[in-house]
Amino acid sequence: MVQLYNLHPFGSQRVVPCKQEPAHFCCGQDVLFVASTAASCRVEVFAVREQGRCEALGSFATLGPVLRMAHSSAGRDYLVTIEEKSKATFLRAYMNWRCMSSGSARVCVRMVGHKMEESYSETLKEQMSVVEMPLSDPPLCISCCPVNGDLLVGCKNKLVMFCLKYLVVNQNLTVLDFERSLILHIDIFFEVAFCARHIAVTTELDVLILKLELVQQSADRTKQCAQGVSAPEKAEDGGVRDESPSTHTLQLELDEFIVCQKPVELLGEESKLCEIPITLESTELPTEDTKRFQVQYLLFRRFAPDQSPFGFCEETKLHSLQLLPVYQTACEEAENERKLLSLFCFFSLPHVGYLYSIGKLVELISTYQYSEKSEQAVLTPQFLHVITSQSLQCFTVRCSAAAARDEDPYIDTTVKACPPVTLDVCTLRMQLFIGPRAICHFKNHIILLTKADTEDITERRKPTRRMLSRKADSIKSRTNSESEPGWNLYIINTVSTIQLYREMVDYSRTYENVKTESCIHLLSEAHLLVRAAIMDPHFLKSDEKDDLLRAFRESCAFLGDCYSRFDTKNYHLALPYYRMSGLSMTEVLKRLVSEGDEMQTYERGFIFYLTHSLNEDSNEELSKESGNKVLQIFYLADPVQLPHILCSPCMRNVCPLTAVKYLQKVEKMMPSVVLTLTKAFLALKMGDLTMYEHEMDSYKETTLACGFIGQPRLLQQRKEGIVMPTEFAVHLKEMQPGLLVAATVALHENSKIELEEADTFFKMLCSSSENTIPQLLVDFWEALLLVSSQEEIVQELLLRVTSQYVWRISKKQLPETKPLKTTEDLINSCSHFGLIFPWVTSIMSVGCSSDKDYHEDISRLQSLLCSRSINIASALPVLEPLTEADNVGLTIRVLCNTHLGKYEEAIDQLLKRCPDAAVFYAQHELKGDNQALWWNKLLPELCKRARLTGNDCPVLISSLKETLSIVAMELELRDFLSLLPDDGTAAFFLPHLLHCSQRKLLT
Repeated sequence: MVQLYNLHPFGSQRVVPCKQEPAHFCCGQDVLFVASTAASCRVEVFAVREQGRCEALGSFATLGPVLRMAHSSAGRDYLVTIEEKSKATFLRAYMNWRCMSSGSARVCVRMVGHKMEESYSETLKEQMSVVEMPLSDPPLCISCCPVNGDLLVGCKNKLVMFCLKYLVVNQNLTVLDFERSLILHIDIFFEVAFCARHIAVTTELDVLILKLELVQQSADRTKQCAQGVSAPEKAEDGGVRDESPSTHTLQLELDEFIVCQKPVELLGEESKLCEIPITLESTELPTEDTKRFQVQYLLFRRFAPDQSPFGFCEETKLHSLQLLPVYQTACEEAENERKLLSLFCFFSLPHVGYLYSIGKLVELISTYQYSEKSEQAVLTPQFLHVITSQSLQCFTVRCSAAAARDEDPYIDTTVKACPPVTLDVCTLRMQLFIGPRAICHFKNHIILLTKADTEDITERRKPTRRMLSRKADSIKSRTNSESEPGWNLYIINTVSTIQLYREMVDYSRTYENVKTESCIHLLSEAHLLVRAAIMDPHFLKSDEKDDLLRAFRESCAFLGDCYSRFDTKNYHLALPYYRMSGLSMTEVLKRLVSEGDEMQTYERGFIFYLTHSLNEDSNEELSKESGNKVLQIFYLADPVQLPHILCSPCMRNVCPLTAVKYLQKVEKMMPSVVLTLTKAFLALKMGDLTMYEHEMDSYKETTLACGFIGQPRLLQQRKEGIVMPTEFAVHLKEMQPGLLVAATVALHENSKIELEEADTFFKMLCSSSENTIPQLLVDFWEALLLVSSQEEIVQELLLRVTSQYVWRISKKQLPETKPLKTTEDLINSCSHFGLIFPWVTSIMSVGCSSDKDYHEDISRLQSLLCSRSINIASALPVLEPLTEADNVGLTIRVLCNTHLGKYEEAIDQLLKRCPDAAVFYAQHELKGDNQALWWNKLLPELCKRARLTGNDCPVLISSLKETLSIVAMELELRDFLSLLPDDGTAAFFLPHLLHCSQRKLLT
């Protein structure tokens, strides 16, 4: 649906002072080219100044009458024409034409690909160059790529692509040339458009859009460069073409009728079914750099002629085919770079226009219904301009809405918004003109050719119809233009973006209290108008840059107002639009809340905006008056949110007493743990400890800990991305540290706080330096080990507590506060803390008394290593400070070697430092597959050491006896006997031999 508004997008208009009647014209950059009718073979050049003032720059001769012409701004500003002479057509490109228009008479005519060295020199470089491009078939239509300046030429049944080349003649001279690189063999077409390797072609009623894709070079260099791409002979669903054996026999009957094929639209991969075969033929010399292409079908659409019960509309044919590129928004760092962002294709029937997006996704985004038959249309990033038999019409477009979504992934989220692509387009203006015939556009200028007809206007407007006949090529053409008196070539200035934006905003206010959707629609149009201007590649150099940015923010604020004040289904858009506007919450409140109006109602959009804004970590603080007003708003509109918004940093200045009164009213209706905790928080702010204790005694401690999950900001708030403790957290640290730790563990397990954030939180809470670990943080780590089920988190926590235990033991540091849990508590409650082994206790029993001061940290560390949960390989660097010099270090080293399976090293360490613990160690560890170490390692080592020390070391002797008694129980007599030393005292070993032999007799 097309909405109609009576705005004023057109400003002043001026007449171009052409000497003769224009046949064709085009424009680009700051110039207008006008090719005269057949009587004169010249192209006039006009400079277009501010306000549309025209200044003749000169003219240059052509080979013959110009049939088609196009200008390319890319590639140093060249003009390409199709000219006719002696019933032959020629394709020519005019390079450096500004020299001719400035008075230089020098012209160099050369063939495409001609060597520059032979025709150029330093003395002749200030001259116009005409490049002749011979073709085997007459050129019919042309299109220049606006991105890179390449040229596409349509001939009979083929399209020829010329690549623009920059040839360096010498260090002071670079010239342009073309290279014929590719030929696309295709069936009949009337119009072509070319942009960034995308090609669009039309016949009278068909549209086909293709993309040339680069393919990988083949390893076989003898392979042909040509690549054929053919559509299936028959559509699978039969909807495009139906063939049967009787087709040929019915040909004579069908010749008497016009056969209208079924309308069809095929998008993406389906467009291959269009039955239009295309063959690629490469014309470049094969080199290492030769590009190979393949065809990708993007869109095929076939229309049916307009029909009625009385006849057939002769002039139902497509016109105004155009590909429009939209570039990424310019930035200061890459001001002169243009990166293609999106691509759009427009084409039109006499009464309907179609706009497709053919970038990442091929889709129809807008349909334009004209009030009368159109003659021609031109698409720009901001408008669609259409001429009819008696008017110039201006429509809005959705290119900027689609391109914005291609550029910014945050659009359509709570962060950013943009009016939808599906928003109804509107007609901004219908400007009456007498006989509009042709139109083109550049920058903020519209070039319009009008010719007055001598026939009666009302007669001319009647549609021409005829009965169905044998062929369609008998359609009468328009009366020869030479016989039509009166013509004018106008330059019409479109008003500045800011001026039209202001008019749209003013116009929207007429609908503010009457038609909600119309108000939003007009403001959305204004927003898209400004957004399109900002996306223009020349935006950074625009005089209106600051005004456009200001207008963009203002339009976002206006749309935010609409979605906040009106009851619409898209009320949630108030939030992103207000964010994009840059308005503070205080400013939004002033816009929407009436002073002293107690009966004011608030729509969903406003509440949605306030709720999300207050739940964010913002540095803005509302005044006491604004905060109290927000309390009143939520109490009336959404009382459940009151406890949550009171925890917002923005509400820091709110009156606690007023807040408590509101909470007490809500509590009677909807009591909750979060509400109780919020009241306790406010009681602390007021210094009312009696009220605080009353609220905290309302629930059990475990319930209170879980309550903080519902509102984490009771304990911690973020400031510039850093987690900061609240007054509530500070109070709990002093009075109920166990509850604080349990609440923080609950927050972590419910993804309300990260591990690193919790570290920062406790360090700030305990006023610790960056490198100091407070005991409360260690308590948190130990409590988190109890509940965490993520192996990665568990290993990280084990390393952290291990590191802290080692640091305290090695530095002889005691914790600054008493730990919340003892080692025994941890062993009983957490599987990561194991029972301490007897041999470890044995070693520690003979330790020095100084270790007793750090007994808790030592036992915690040993308990961790006894549990086997920790990854010892990762923990070894952390354990490095504990040397073997004392019993603590010895137990840690032996535990580590045991974890790593190094039992022999562990036995050596024990025999060297604490031999009486060796047997305890062996009894505990040398079992199963490791049992053989009793007689293969421990027994030989004890015998060796006892021989060296003799009776001076009774500990070794007793350990040897204990070992012999155990080995005698496990081995056969012969094996046991073989282990005994040859020089041993028989009396010492005999009891063990007897014990072994008696065990054998018993069994």
